[in-house]
Amino acid sequence: MSLFQVRGGVKLSYRKELSSESPIVHMPTPKRVCIPLQQHVGSPAEPVVEVGQWVGKGQLIGKSGRGISANVHASTSGIVTAIEDHVAPHPSGLTQLTVVIEADGDDRWAELPPPITADFPLPATPKELNDRVAAAGIVGLGGAAFPSAVKLDMRYKYSIDTLVINGAECEPYITCDDRLMRESASEIIDGVRIMAYALAVEQIIIAIEANKPKAVKAMRDAAKADRSIRVVTVPTRFPMGSAQHLLLAVTGRETPADKRTAEVGAVVHNVATARAVSCAIRRGEPLISRVVTVSGFGVREPANVEVPLGTSVEDLLAFCGGLHPVPTLLINGGPMMGAPLPSVHAPVVKGSSGVLALTAAEINEGPESPCIRCGKCVSACPAGLVPVEMAQLIKRGDLQGAKAIGSQDCIACGSCSYICPSHIPLAHYFSFANGKLNALDRDARRQDRIRSLIQARNERAAREAEMKKAAAAARKAAKAATAAAKAAATETTAASTTQMEETT
Repeated sequence: MSLFQVRGGVKLSYRKELSSESPIVHMPTPKRVCIPLQQHVGSPAEPVVEVGQWVGKGQLIGKSGRGISANVHASTSGIVTAIEDHVAPHPSGLTQLTVVIEADGDDRWAELPPPITADFPLPATPKELNDRVAAAGIVGLGGAAFPSAVKLDMRYKYSIDTLVINGAECEPYITCDDRLMRESASEIIDGVRIMAYALAVEQIIIAIEANKPKAVKAMRDAAKADRSIRVVTVPTRFPMGSAQHLLLAVTGRETPADKRTAEVGAVVHNVATARAVSCAIRRGEPLISRVVTVSGFGVREPANVEVPLGTSVEDLLAFCGGLHPVPTLLINGGPMMGAPLPSVHAPVVKGSSGVLALTAAEINEGPESPCIRCGKCVSACPAGLVPVEMAQLIKRGDLQGAKAIGSQDCIACGSCSYICPSHIPLAHYFSFANGKLNALDRDARRQDRIRSLIQARNERAAREAEMKKAAAAARKAAKAATAAAKAAATETTAASTTQMEETT
């Protein structure tokens, strides 16, 4: 299968060998799990349990909120001891509403939906499958955490003909998808076929970076029986795992900056998401755990661990032998697009692909110096932007100027910062500017909404005044007509009386 050229990107020191040969191990359930009610894009889930209540493993504890949202389930059985704000795995260090469960040690399942075990064609409609995926609280496990059922529903809004399964895993250190493809290829292929059925697509492409030959072989072996599935290798180049760039590489379709891939006829899902879909359909299990890569030279025993959601990073690191030497930086996710962890008390959530403990020698940091106009950031940018020019505008406070030359098209991959010989934190500038611009946009939309409401109120008041005026005029006319009729009747009566008198 021919591949298409993708612009930009950088070659990295991947360091995947730290964990890539470590089979997935299952972490025992900790004594306590703290499960945030927002682990996904969109509105937070709303709690449906109470403090003191016993919950079973897999029981719904947070129902999806309005609009785009996702359900949240208990990752073990036990007692709900609190529903409170708890530190979130976000660099801001802000808290989120969280359900705290003290495990009872039984790990006893709640009642689950009946499994659908029949082979293809499945005895369920696409809508029934989508509903099952939504009920299971499945989100994109590649890191975006976008509710998967919403993506599957896009077939009703756009003309979808292709399903792309993302096995690129281009971030350094992270190997959880690699191991999952090697060890659970059959489950992944089953989930892929279920999603293809739900989307009603016939073209399925599984794309894996060339530095994972064992995963490629396992997936090709598992997919042999289905001729509609093609497993292709893509170049090892960051950020090949970006959905837009992967789609461009395997189909030649370019996604406009402010559009979704569905708008060019394709939906992209991660391999771990496909496995979660298979578990939800075949076993009725909601999403309550995920595979996390724990790596970096600051952790004693790098590993790939299947972790119950809500487990603290502290417990996970302890399971991997603890920290040694003391790391300089703890990261949630990969080193390029991940974010610093504010605390080891933050929980593992659905979007946590990795926990990295990096030493000073592993961090590409240095004192920032003036730009030497080398242009490396321009060559590296996969979005075709001019990072150095955008950064200068942002430094001068000209956010609208930066926006005009595409700052909001930045995918925050960090390639520009990585390649910059002057150690200018270019990606940080764009994150700051886009955050401010988004806040300004939200404020402008709020102001527009207020103006619309005021205008609607004024128009309604004018209409009501007009109606009152018309009603008053109608009443006046009716009164005049009544008076006229009465006068006419009086005249007629008088005339009749006069005529009778004359006749008499």
